[in-house]
Amino acid sequence: MNDIMLEVRDLTKHFPVSGSKRQVVHAVDGVSFQVPRGKTLGLVGESGCGKSSCARTIIRIYDPTSGQIILDGQDITHLTQRQLIPLRRNIQMIFQDPYASLNARMTVRDIIEEPLRAHKVCATAREADELIYEMLDRVGLSKEHANRYAHEFSGGQRQRVGIARALILHPKVVICDEPISALDVSIQAQVVNLLKQFQEEQGLTYLFIAHDLSMVRYVSDEVGVMYLGKLVELCEANEIYDHPLHPYTQGLLAAIPIPDPQLARAKTASSIEGDIPSPISPPSGCRFHTRCPRATPLCSQVEPVMADVGGGHRVACHLFSQCTP
Repeated sequence: MNDIMLEVRDLTKHFPVSGSKRQVVHAVDGVSFQVPRGKTLGLVGESGCGKSSCARTIIRIYDPTSGQIILDGQDITHLTQRQLIPLRRNIQMIFQDPYASLNARMTVRDIIEEPLRAHKVCATAREADELIYEMLDRVGLSKEHANRYAHEFSGGQRQRVGIARALILHPKVVICDEPISALDVSIQAQVVNLLKQFQEEQGLTYLFIAHDLSMVRYVSDEVGVMYLGKLVELCEANEIYDHPLHPYTQGLLAAIPIPDPQLARAKTASSIEGDIPSPISPPSGCRFHTRCPRATPLCSQVEPVMADVGGGHRVACHLFSQCTP
């Protein structure tokens, strides 16, 4: 059995700019990582850094521009949509917006049954009902909710329906694209605990995308930090919070609010200033050098490569360029 459930090698996704034959949006540029079986990789970064584009390319909603996507030992990069159909049982997605990702014209039962029908899992409607009612119970809803429509539910309940739809096929990999960002804080912990419970029981592998760095630390075994389409740091979750190396990671962590007025006043201000550059024409060299307080002339000229600084801690920064890629 392959210990690596999901592997991404030098994944690139560019989108053409409307009205231009040459310009492209550099959404994802050369991203590489591995997610071991039954583990969670958290992916963090500012809005527009390419996290969701990376996720949607991995699941083949978008076709990759280049690179490789390997699911449980099988290269799925260049498979056609028809060839992908039997493999989609193994990789599912929970979307960010529970208000937009559920069909308003379908009942909850029909929404959850749709993957079962698409993959011809059940021979009869009764068999499908048994699986649907069991899954509704697992996600904290009841049989009585099955005939209701999405608009009759709260945001947290809608996301539970989305989770039920993603997990009804018992996939091996679940991509969670900011599944809690649209929810109230009081509901976020319930949804995350539900996902962790499923992972423990079924051995699921998660790619968890989020803005909330403290939540990512709680959920993830490893954390990757993205900036302007590039992966700039990757290591074990506690390590990246206790010993962040990349200036961008340090700035993100410094920006986390502290629920103590005295400590908050004493805290040094975040080092990240200015706006994220355009992904149509990203800066030369290190893409973060235009906002980095420690940038040198080399940073604007030469692009750093991911280097291992020991213990599996990898960072793309010229401050650590003496380390082995």
